[in-house]
Amino acid sequence: MEAIIQVKELSFAYPDGHQALRDVSLTVAPGEKVALVGPNGAGKSTLMLHLNGILHPTSGAVRVVGLDVQGANLPRVRGAVGLVFQDPDDQLFSPRVFDDVAFGPIYQGLRPAEVRERVAAALEAVHMGHMAERVSHHLSTGEKKRIAMATVLAMEPAILVLDEPTAGLDPRARRGLIHLLRELPQAMLVASHDLRMVQELLPRTVVMDDGAIVADGLTAEILNDAALLEAHGLEIY
Repeated sequence: MEAIIQVKELSFAYPDGHQALRDVSLTVAPGEKVALVGPNGAGKSTLMLHLNGILHPTSGAVRVVGLDVQGANLPRVRGAVGLVFQDPDDQLFSPRVFDDVAFGPIYQGLRPAEVRERVAAALEAVHMGHMAERVSHHLSTGEKKRIAMATVLAMEPAILVLDEPTAGLDPRARRGLIHLLRELPQAMLVASHDLRMVQELLPRTVVMDDGAIVADGLTAEILNDAALLEAHGLEIY
């Protein structure tokens, strides 16, 4: 079965010359759930932004769902890759929750009845079906994170790419989000400093530092390697 994410020898430098990625190669299988960990500035977010074409490689190649992430493929790629930012306010901008979740399906050109079906299904998937008429900016952080996830689920993506999904959550909201992520069938690439969540939810872990992948293996083995964690600024709290 073809990998759902294929990154080959990807390098990227920002316009100021900062080398953010260095020869990164990574594959993710359909349905696989993978953690992406490392210190701040390791290149995790930069890598994630290449998966739906927000950033473009300096060298190397990126393919998702069998498509090169470039040019005419970008609308299909962006429908297949659901990117959920760390701060849900970066994704919620409409007067109502319904409008935020409907934005993607409307952009895809779906008919109004199909849009309503997508919105209802996405909100039910994140256990927020009763929130459709609420004002997004009146919600708690945990509720906003679920709605942000619904905005990408409404696009029926094959892949979820999540940046620090448990950041800023109280213990109850964090536990609820972990349960939610466990229920979802999509392949996942999850960048996080929450190694307890990684340990519980994600069977495979990729460690990045200074723009490169320095380890890739079973989560249990990676997180039991004290020398590796210490060398790359990681700690299980």
